[in-house]
Amino acid sequence: MINVVVIDDSAFMRKAISTMLEKDPGIKVVATARDGEEGLAVIRKFNPDVITLDIEMPKMDGLTALRHIMMEMPKPVIMVSSLTTEGAESTLKALDLGAVDFIPKQLSKVSLDIVKIETDLISKVKSVAMRRMRPVPRLRSAAVAAKRPVTPRVNIGRPKRDVVMIGVSTGGPPAVQKILSSLPKDFPAGIVIAQHMPKAFTGPFANRLNSISQLTVKEAETGDRLVPGSVFVAPGGSHLVIDQRFSRIELTVTAEPKEALYKPSANVLATSVANAVGRRALGVILTGMGNDGRDGIRDLKSKGGRAIAQSDSSCVVYGMPKAIVDDGLADEIVDIDDMAEAILNNLYL
Repeated sequence: MINVVVIDDSAFMRKAISTMLEKDPGIKVVATARDGEEGLAVIRKFNPDVITLDIEMPKMDGLTALRHIMMEMPKPVIMVSSLTTEGAESTLKALDLGAVDFIPKQLSKVSLDIVKIETDLISKVKSVAMRRMRPVPRLRSAAVAAKRPVTPRVNIGRPKRDVVMIGVSTGGPPAVQKILSSLPKDFPAGIVIAQHMPKAFTGPFANRLNSISQLTVKEAETGDRLVPGSVFVAPGGSHLVIDQRFSRIELTVTAEPKEALYKPSANVLATSVANAVGRRALGVILTGMGNDGRDGIRDLKSKGGRAIAQSDSSCVVYGMPKAIVDDGLADEIVDIDDMAEAILNNLYL
């Protein structure tokens, strides 16, 4: 039985989240709370396996409560977040502080999508409940990263690969930030990222990455060109694909395929990278639920590309990396602390 505490200042939200979760016989909501102070008290009393936590609350807000939780009694925390720019900024901060995932608040209400919402919420709770809490990666500032950049162990002439594709989901923002903050400003490849995230979040996420990286990071737009040292984040709700056009690589943001489970999809991006540049590609699959990215990495490998998977021990959820490891598609399995160096080295292999 997975015991959950729900913390939210809205009585409706407390009831809605509790009702959805308890439709699964393996989940029990042992307590609810109206604010951060009350939430800390019930967490101490019930010692739950998972916590859902609102951000905007009276007395003690969610970010303050999260800091106390992570210092005093680290638990898997799923934030309940509004789909606004402000909500995105607060949620990204929460993920930095140690939250493992988030639920878009508007989508938590009873609606025509209730079945999908329940499935996603229950899946997230079950996935994170199975993981022990790990230390939150501490980000280095861009200034510090500039003084201590990673360098390749193997560097013979020009790199063999000039496109890096990253697929990531639950637990992804701190992992991606850790990688990009460690890469040198003369990084010899372009990077494209499919992070499972709502539309309102990917722009602020790209801006945050740009602020901590020596590379140039932005949310992708149709017509952008991928060059060494550039990083593009796929917009939420759409797919990102690349195409080799003569001497340049161009990006396209598209709604197709509409039937894809995730938008953006790591599979769609990886397959386009495989078709566009083949053996010049490196695929990186990081923490996340499910197996998105496996089929695309298979396509990439069939064209001569290489692939890296994040290690089980450093993932929040070992789903997406496990899928490519189990299929024998990973050339290396790497801890997140060593991922930037591994990416740089693999450009020359």
